[in-house]
Amino acid sequence: MTVGAVSYLAGFLAYLFLSALLLVSWRGNVTGRWLVLASSATAVWSGLLAMQETYRLFPAAFVWSAEIVRTYIWLLFFGKLLSPLKDAGIGANSTTSKIINQGIHAAAGAQLVYVWVSPALERSYPEVFRPAFQLFGHIGLALIGLILIEQYFRNIRTDLRWRIKFVCFALGGMFAYDFYLYSDALLFQRINPDLWMARGAVSALLTPFLAVSAARNPQWSVDVFVSRQVVFHSATLVGAGVYLLLMATAGYYIKIYGGEWGTVAQIVFLVGAFLLLALLLFSGQMRARMRVFLSKNFFNYAYDYRQEWLRIITTLSDTRSGLLLEERVIVALGQAVESPSGTLWVREPNGHFVWRASFGDPDINVPHIDRNDPVIRYMEDKEWIVNLPEMVTMPEAYHGLIPPVWLEPNRSAWLLVPLFQQKNRLSGLVLLTRPRTAIHWNWEVIDLLKTSSRLAASYLALEDAGRALTEARQFEGFNRLSAFVIHDLKNLIAQLSLVVRNAERHHNNPEFMRDAIKTVDHAVGKMSRLMSQLKNSSSAQSEQEIELGELLGEVVESRKVQAPIPSCDMFRQPIVVKANRDRLASSFEHIIHNAQDAAGKNGRVSVRMSVGKDGHATVDIEDNGQGMDEEFIRTRLFKPFETTKGLTGMGIGAYESREYIRSLGGELSVRSVPDKSTLFSFTIPIASKSDELVLNEVKSA
Repeated sequence: MTVGAVSYLAGFLAYLFLSALLLVSWRGNVTGRWLVLASSATAVWSGLLAMQETYRLFPAAFVWSAEIVRTYIWLLFFGKLLSPLKDAGIGANSTTSKIINQGIHAAAGAQLVYVWVSPALERSYPEVFRPAFQLFGHIGLALIGLILIEQYFRNIRTDLRWRIKFVCFALGGMFAYDFYLYSDALLFQRINPDLWMARGAVSALLTPFLAVSAARNPQWSVDVFVSRQVVFHSATLVGAGVYLLLMATAGYYIKIYGGEWGTVAQIVFLVGAFLLLALLLFSGQMRARMRVFLSKNFFNYAYDYRQEWLRIITTLSDTRSGLLLEERVIVALGQAVESPSGTLWVREPNGHFVWRASFGDPDINVPHIDRNDPVIRYMEDKEWIVNLPEMVTMPEAYHGLIPPVWLEPNRSAWLLVPLFQQKNRLSGLVLLTRPRTAIHWNWEVIDLLKTSSRLAASYLALEDAGRALTEARQFEGFNRLSAFVIHDLKNLIAQLSLVVRNAERHHNNPEFMRDAIKTVDHAVGKMSRLMSQLKNSSSAQSEQEIELGELLGEVVESRKVQAPIPSCDMFRQPIVVKANRDRLASSFEHIIHNAQDAAGKNGRVSVRMSVGKDGHATVDIEDNGQGMDEEFIRTRLFKPFETTKGLTGMGIGAYESREYIRSLGGELSVRSVPDKSTLFSFTIPIASKSDELVLNEVKSA
């Protein structure tokens, strides 16, 4: 098989595949019909020339007729494309349009007739009719095609040119190649065989551009779907192939001109080229840039929404990835815009937003965002994604909103994506850092992030509901444990009651007294063990006004039974709070007890009480013990049934203390430095009747 046959066979297979794809996707539109017909005609033309190169079956006039018919159908296709351009005076009923169509018919018809009668005319009148006349005809048809392409591209609206640039590029290349081929033949009085044989392969190279154009122009009613993954991997494969070809060529010349070092230099060069290729193929930034480039230039929309939706759902539900759900939320949103890292904050019951998770290296350390922050209010009112660089360059788009102060030191912050589960109810906030490559910020990106963020919010809500259910079941188990404790206490009460009843009759009996003391000792030991397992049992008393300094003094006095004895620094004026006395005392006592355990016998525990200007009392409990790291504070300290004391702890003291203080409208916060110190801060609202006295003293101080 000759080179020309292989070339035209490649064109035949390429256009056969394109014709099948267009035919399956065709929806009955006239323009689409002409596109299918033109592609099929090109496939037939390539097949005929492949057979002609191999077997020489057809007469020259038949081959030239196939050439003319192929060009004629592509010209008619462009005529159909020109028909809708009425605003430019080239409509279907305009004089210009009629002249174009008539000119195409006349030129193609005259050329077709001439190729059949030219042998006879050239024999009869050789001084008048020459082979050059036929070449003039082919040049004229190619020139008409170039003129139509120029007119179509120039007269279409500027915003629509991205849709048709590939079809103009493909057919412009085809007509330009024909123009050069026949001009060269006219100049040298013969057709260049290399140019003729290469036409099939050149035509095959144009099919991807035609397929992309059909996909970009739904008004042609050719609904071509090209998988983005196929395009991405194909482009990567072609790019790698071209790169390797260039490197092999460069290595060849290095070997030839490198002298005695040529072979060694070639080996080093090729190894370096392969390493560079591997680096590029595995580079996340390069892959992101290629994906954005292909989506921008080869598809109607920036995203394949079916694929994006499946990706997001798969990422959020992938429990085997080793990532927490909060981290998977950041990954799912970040992948949509090529962002490599981010941070998630979630709304707490008090309305504030607290840090929940980070992914990658966002370099953002903001543990708490106030619920009244202007950015939070703006996103709740507008349900809008905040683009931080855009906020600086286009402040009018954000109604004068300024960038949040808590993000000023961080230059990589890019997007603040709100998580809405209910309308105007912000349940969380995701910050994404700048993308690996430039992203065209438009309505497509915004809508995808909005939709994805709502799905992520629903997953987080389900996760929190599951955790609450788990905690409820754990408390149910705790209640069952309480029932067993009560049962044991009843037995102990019965034993002690029996001792009391018999004591009046047998108190002079030494044997009885020994047994009674032994029974009481056993009961005390048993109750002590039960109490160590049932800490912080809540009192049934209702809330009342309590003098905070007096209550805190009682708690400190009760904790003097253990070293180190806590020091106490009280506020000078009485501070009245409204709370359940037993539960508030239990909250203070638990934290002081933990501080004593952490500090050790030779350590230091201090208790301080003060008042802030916001009308809240503050109780600080500080120790110089081993401290806690930030990860432990965030994930384990306030988690129910998590304890570091083994069997002697229940793991609910810190959790119960914080939840009760929050129920009063306050907060329990902690700051700790490992191997140095830990500070627990209780913030409790002051009762209204003591506000004025306390605040006056604060101002005077």
